[in-house]
Amino acid sequence: MFSLQEIGLDWTLFLDRDGVINHEKKEDYIRNASEFDFYEDAAQAVALLNQKFNRILITTNQKGIGKSLMTIEDLNNIHHYMLQQIEKAGGNISKIYFCPDLADDSPNRKPQPGMAFQAKADFPDIDFSKSIMVGNRMSDMKFGRNAGMHTVFLSTTHPETPFPDPMIDARFNSLFEFAQACRNAKI
Repeated sequence: MFSLQEIGLDWTLFLDRDGVINHEKKEDYIRNASEFDFYEDAAQAVALLNQKFNRILITTNQKGIGKSLMTIEDLNNIHHYMLQQIEKAGGNISKIYFCPDLADDSPNRKPQPGMAFQAKADFPDIDFSKSIMVGNRMSDMKFGRNAGMHTVFLSTTHPETPFPDPMIDARFNSLFEFAQACRNAKI
């Protein structure tokens, strides 16, 4: 367990995308930018979190590419739109990692920690013991744990998920609520 008061500019924040920054499509995939619907205050939440964390990274499973329902170009267009809106709100995402693989046991597909290791290769100063994974599924929590991170569960899409749980360090209703808690933590 960790305290939000421990967070400093030497910490890294990992975010899932669908169900954290934007609304998920039930039993489907966000296939283009017009389907990307931000949660209220999510872009502003990123801007608040930038004040507390050294960098913010996104790690997202994107099976829709592997299923040929969308292309990498479609995904890049979605991410370009998302980053534009976050930047307009004053926020910054350092890098986005995605896994298009279909196999659940792919080393890069969450809950396996491959995308975390990709981030560590790109940013060698990342210390997983000073990193938090924020997600809306238990696979996100397991991904964080598998890489040695702290975990924050958002109850946006699966409010029935039991808490407390050994995989979950903290639970919030939204990314903005988590950002406010970080901002209000006295250091």
